[in-house]
Amino acid sequence: MSAQIALLPGNRLHLQHGPIDLVIAAEGGIDAVARAYMQAAAVFPNILPELVAELPMLRTPLASGSVPIVHGPIARRMIAATWPYRDVFITPMAAVAGAVAEHVLAAMLEVAELRRASVNNGGDIALHLAPGELLRTGIVGDLAVPRLDATIEIDSADPVRGIATSGWRGRSQSLGIADSVTVLAADAAAADAAATMIANAVDVEDAAIRRLPAQQVRDDSDLGDIPVTVAVGALAADNIATALENGVRRAAVLRQQGLIVAAYLQLQGQMRVVGEMKRITAGRAA
Repeated sequence: MSAQIALLPGNRLHLQHGPIDLVIAAEGGIDAVARAYMQAAAVFPNILPELVAELPMLRTPLASGSVPIVHGPIARRMIAATWPYRDVFITPMAAVAGAVAEHVLAAMLEVAELRRASVNNGGDIALHLAPGELLRTGIVGDLAVPRLDATIEIDSADPVRGIATSGWRGRSQSLGIADSVTVLAADAAAADAAATMIANAVDVEDAAIRRLPAQQVRDDSDLGDIPVTVAVGALAADNIATALENGVRRAAVLRQQGLIVAAYLQLQGQMRVVGEMKRITAGRAA
């Protein structure tokens, strides 16, 4: 199937090719926005073929030693974002959605001066904010209950240009049981990788949790036979708290290491925030 390009209501651009599904919003002068969208549409058709060409390497678990050699700019972003986690199981695919969003945004900014812009790749978002600009958005903490459970506020002075969400209910497989983990980081690929790792850490032993080997769930999974979560029944409040605290500890370490700025974790009605409340405010948005 060839790449699909369409203009959506609200002057947003929709780009879709195989599993890549982008919704792009840009603000600025009329001509600048038009140039940005034309550039995004021009670079987009090459993204999937370039990733497929390096897929064997990108699906290979990282290990200590030399950095894997890849050639495409998106592949290089994926390696850079996942390399800090090489001491545990991770493949560069953990950052693919965020890296794609980053790549398209960077291409847009090469040809146009914009006030604000976002490239949303299935919930993993690359951001641009010109000086003095502000972004407010909401977090849906549980895809099974589609409502806003928290709000995010980012201004141009914040060191945040990427937002990513992971959890067992999402489109990516998870080793943990979080309904969602949303991460704010310096860029989208870094946020994507970190959200994966924190969501994996939100876990507890409980008979209500069902797991299956990853490749049994999805035959093209890069996780092989590692068990991934496929169902989470009702958990006792103490077990929910324990699972979330495991994730909080992981997020706190990543924040101390400078890999994330903040994180929001949610599981069965309980939530935790790591980082400044200025950026993430828990509680249903008005």
